[in-house]
Amino acid sequence: MGILHDVVIFLIAAVVGVALFKRFGLGAVLGYLVAGVVIGPSGLKLIADVESVMHTSELGVVLLLFVIGLELQPRRLWTMRGNVFGLGSVQVGVTTLVFTGLLVALGLPWATAFVLGFAFSLSSTALAVQALAERNQLAAQHGRIAFGILLFQDVAAIPFLALVPVLAGSSGGASGLGVLKVLATFGGMVLASRFVLRPVLKAIASLHVPELFTASALLVVVGTATLMEFIGLSATLGAFLAGVLLADSEYRHELEADIAPFKGLLLGLFFMSVGMSVNLSLAASRPLLMVGLVLALVALKFAVLYAMGLWRTKDRLGSMRLAISISQGGEFAFVVVKLATSTQLVSTELEQLVVFIVGASLATTPIFFSLFERFLAPRLAPAKAEFDKLELSEDPPVLIAGFGRVGQVVGRVLSARKIQFIALDASSEHVDFIRRFGNKVFYGDASRLELLEAAGAAKSKIFVLAIDDVKASVETARVVQKHFPHLAIIARARNRQHAYELRAMGVSHLFRETFVSSLEMTEAVLQQLGLPFSEARRTMEIFRAMDEKLLEESFALRGDMQSLQKKATSAREELEKLFVADQSAMADAEKAR
Repeated sequence: MGILHDVVIFLIAAVVGVALFKRFGLGAVLGYLVAGVVIGPSGLKLIADVESVMHTSELGVVLLLFVIGLELQPRRLWTMRGNVFGLGSVQVGVTTLVFTGLLVALGLPWATAFVLGFAFSLSSTALAVQALAERNQLAAQHGRIAFGILLFQDVAAIPFLALVPVLAGSSGGASGLGVLKVLATFGGMVLASRFVLRPVLKAIASLHVPELFTASALLVVVGTATLMEFIGLSATLGAFLAGVLLADSEYRHELEADIAPFKGLLLGLFFMSVGMSVNLSLAASRPLLMVGLVLALVALKFAVLYAMGLWRTKDRLGSMRLAISISQGGEFAFVVVKLATSTQLVSTELEQLVVFIVGASLATTPIFFSLFERFLAPRLAPAKAEFDKLELSEDPPVLIAGFGRVGQVVGRVLSARKIQFIALDASSEHVDFIRRFGNKVFYGDASRLELLEAAGAAKSKIFVLAIDDVKASVETARVVQKHFPHLAIIARARNRQHAYELRAMGVSHLFRETFVSSLEMTEAVLQQLGLPFSEARRTMEIFRAMDEKLLEESFALRGDMQSLQKKATSAREELEKLFVADQSAMADAEKAR
C-alpha cells in the first residue's frame, strides 16, 4: 500500500498542479515543480523519500534524451547548422565563461565554478518551446534561433555529463581512458544497431503485437542506459546515442510514439522530484538574496542572448523575445548539479541553492513573457506596411476578400473561365507569396470602405467573403452590406456559430468550409462498408437536406442552449425515421419491379 499511496499522491498533485498552471497560462513544467514543492519535505510532507523518487524519475530524462536523439537526423542538423552549432555554441560558451568568471571571483574552485557556469548556461527546452508555441512564434526567426540554441544545449549536455567525473578527478589518464571508452562504446553501438537491433525490431514488428513493440522500445532505451552505467559512463549519453543511431531507421516514428507517454509521465515525475528537493527554508531565511540571485541569473542570460539576437537579426523585438524565451535555467542543470554533487565537486548546501535558483527561474519566463507582450511589444513592433493603393482600369464583376485556401480555389476557377476579379488579403507576407505565381491579389483590409471603393465595389456584382478570421469576416460583411447593398455576398463560414452571425446579418449564401468535404468522406465510408453507390449518395442527400433545415431552424434558437439541445435530439430522431422510410420506399420499389 505504501507504493500505491505515493502513486495516488503524485497523480493527484500532477493533475491539480498542471491543470491550474496551464489554466493561468504558466505552463506544465511550473505546475509540476510547484506540485512537488507542495507535497515535498518543504510543504505538506506527504512524500519523504525524495532520493528514491529522484532516482526513479531520472528515467524520464533518459527517455527524453532518446527522443532528442531520434529527432537529430543528419539532414535536419545540416539545415539548422548555423543556429545549432554557430549561435548555440556561442551562447553556451559565452554564458559559461561569464558565470564561471563570476563564481571564481566569489571564491569557488575553478572546476566547481566551471560546472555551475555550464549548468547556468542551459535553458528549459520544454518550457521555452511551449512558451513560443503558445504565442505562435516557433516559426518566426527568433523562434527558430531559440530552438537551434536549445538543440545545441541538449547535445552539449551529453558530453559534459561524461566530463564531470573527469573534472572531479586529478588524473589526466582518466580523461584519456574516458574518451577511449566513449569511442569504443559508440563504435560497438553503431555495429549493434545496424546488425542486431534493426533486424530484431523488424522481427518483432512482423508479429503485429503493439504492446510487444512498446516493450522492445523501452528495453532498447533502458538496456542501453544500463549498459552505459555498467561500464562507468552516463546513462543519458547511452540513450542519446541509441536515439541518434535509430534516427534514420524505418521504426523511428513508431519508437517515438511508443516512448512518448512514458517520457511525459516520468519527466513530470522528475520535475516534481526537483520541486520536492527545493529547500524553501533558504528563501524564507534570506528572501531578498534569493530573489536577487534568481533575477541575476535571468538578467545575465538575457543580456547575452539579446546581444546575440541583435547581432544576428538586427531586430530589437525578435531579439527581446529570443532573450526572454530561453533566459531561464534548464532541466538539465538539475542533472548536471546532482552528478557534480555525487562526485564531491559541489557541496549539498550549494546544490540546494542552485536547485532553488534554477527552479525559481522557470517561473520567470511565463510571467516576463506575458508582461512583455502586453506592455512593451506593441511599442517595439515595426510599423505595418501600408496597404496597396489600387488604381484599376477596369471594374471587375467579382471581389474576393481573403485569398487563402478557399479564396484561391474561387480565383483559379474564375481565371480559367476568363472572368475578371480583384482579390484582397490582409497578410502582406501571404500577398507577396501569392503574387509570385502570377495572381492578381492586393494587400489591404477588406473592411475599409475606401479600399472597397478603390477596388470597384460600387460597380461589381458579387462579393466573395472568404476571410479566415471570424471577427474580421463579420466586420467586412457589415461594411459591405451598409455601403454596397447591391453586392451579392457569397460567404465562407468557419463553423455553425460563424454561419449564425452572418445569417443574422441577412447573408443567405453561406457555405460551411468543411461541410461538403465531410459529406463526400462519409459517402466514401458508406461505400467501403458495402452500400451501393446510389444508396450511399441518397443517404447523404437526405442528411444534407436535413442538416441545412436544422441549421435554418436552430438559427432562431441560437441563444437558448436548452432549446438547441432539444432541437438536436428531435432532429436526430427525425433523421433516423427518414432513413427508415427511405429504405422502405426503396424496398417497395424493388418489389414493384
